Amino acid sequence: MSKMENRVLNVEGLSIAFGGLKAVDNLSFDIKEKEIFGLIGPNGAGKTTVFNCITQFYKPNTGEILFKGHGDQVTELTTKPVHEIIKLGLVRTFQNVELIRELSIIDNVLIGGHIDFKANTFSQALRLPKARKEEKQYREEAEKILENLGILDRKDMLVGGQPYGILKKVEMARTLMARPKLIILDEPAAGLNDSETLELAKLIKKIRDEFNCAILLVEHDMRLVMDICDRICAINFGKLLTIGTPKEIQQNPAVQSAYLGVE
Repeated sequence: MSKMENRVLNVEGLSIAFGGLKAVDNLSFDIKEKEIFGLIGPNGAGKTTVFNCITQFYKPNTGEILFKGHGDQVTELTTKPVHEIIKLGLVRTFQNVELIRELSIIDNVLIGGHIDFKANTFSQALRLPKARKEEKQYREEAEKILENLGILDRKDMLVGGQPYGILKKVEMARTLMARPKLIILDEPAAGLNDSETLELAKLIKKIRDEFNCAILLVEHDMRLVMDICDRICAINFGKLLTIGTPKEIQQNPAVQSAYLGVE
């Protein structure tokens, strides 16, 4: 059986050091297709470094990162430059929402599809038929995504001044324009109140189910993690503590001590 059967990502022996300090130390885990997979840890545990290695913002010192992207093509990510990662179907969001406030919601979403545009800049600038046809197709796709996320009625409004919960949905919609096989969510609940976090949980599950993609969730909100994740990887000081279901994670003594507190 192939190591990538039913998996979208396989990380083996991942290590990276900065100035002699090991930020990630021989870490291994895999993410299954259409799985919501959590990565938890306190500040300084190495979570951000892990997904910076996956997305090739950092090049690890050792380890293998296999990703099954579009067309079930398996790629060793460490051989790819960072700008090619999104084309494979691996997309990330940022803790701080990165949107252009002066543009409309739909124009912000359309930016997410620019990597697939076939018409060249010359054709787009002169509004040639091929470019117009392609833009129409992408606009229709963007509208379908906005409708799916429940914000189509706001598509022509400027991003500036929108509630924070709406901005999170716009960022998700832009991500979906890249037709991802795996989305890495960096602290998506940051800045949200309790009701917005509950809505976010439903949204993440909906995206997984309706857009057929896996999700890697890096999050401090334990309620959100335990509510939506199929499996969770707990790390401390860059090393693996354990991988298991939310119930297994909650009952693990090492995790209770490091993350959840011990009664």
